[in-house]
Amino acid sequence: MCLPGDMYVGAVPEPSVAELLAAYDTQLRVLVPDRLPEGVRLERDGPLLRFLGLKYGGFVGYRNLGGLAGAELDELIARQVHVFAARAERFEWKLHGHDRPADLAQRLRAAGFTPEDVETVVIAPVAGVAGEPRLPEGVSLREVSDRTDLDKIAAMEQASWQSDDGWLADSLEAERAVDPDALTIVVAEADDAIVCAAWVRFARGTDFVTLWGGGTLPAWRGRGIYRAIVAHRANLAAQRGFRYLQVDASDDSRPILERLGFVAVTTTTPFIWSPPTVP
Repeated sequence: MCLPGDMYVGAVPEPSVAELLAAYDTQLRVLVPDRLPEGVRLERDGPLLRFLGLKYGGFVGYRNLGGLAGAELDELIARQVHVFAARAERFEWKLHGHDRPADLAQRLRAAGFTPEDVETVVIAPVAGVAGEPRLPEGVSLREVSDRTDLDKIAAMEQASWQSDDGWLADSLEAERAVDPDALTIVVAEADDAIVCAAWVRFARGTDFVTLWGGGTLPAWRGRGIYRAIVAHRANLAAQRGFRYLQVDASDDSRPILERLGFVAVTTTTPFIWSPPTVP
């Protein structure tokens, strides 16, 4: 019998959006990597996981806030600001669209956080996305790990998005140094130049791999390169027996991913706190 909200591929039922969201909340939101990069420290504060010393700043995550609200929640937020302010370290509080209480975003703003662009959490079965990558003529995929390639990736990302990604090469290198099997980095090249780069993190002990990056130089967009690099990473996930792919999708990538079979389960907004600038 087909239950409401279930979809079928052949005779195999796919999970509902609610089931996918529950798996995401349970398996990914409080996942701690087996090995942390050098200089990174994990601390716990009530329901929060607090990561300090990442190349791009700190990070705060949680599955839920355990019913905290009002003054107690404000105190929890203030403690995080205090910890990172003492380190003069920028950090991210990752807010999800289904987080409670409903006024959490308002309280973060009041504490000095600034929201960045909203992204959509999308999930797809690995089996539905894996397949032969279809690349335009003259473009090839290559898995990389050398520092020279990582520097080229960072430069390409900056050129693609006009953003400051100077930390990216250091961050990827640090992850690979402590646990090379947990991260695979893939580039698309044309005439020996990197035109797209993406990476996949294998979340051991879960059903998920998470997909990151995917920035493509403007002149190479719309040619199927992003779709191909998604398929390549799905193949890697299939080889290792993972069940789901997860992406924090931008407004640009979401339509492409949905055409590949990804479904939206919630949204996420990075709320950023930065230490005051000293003249």
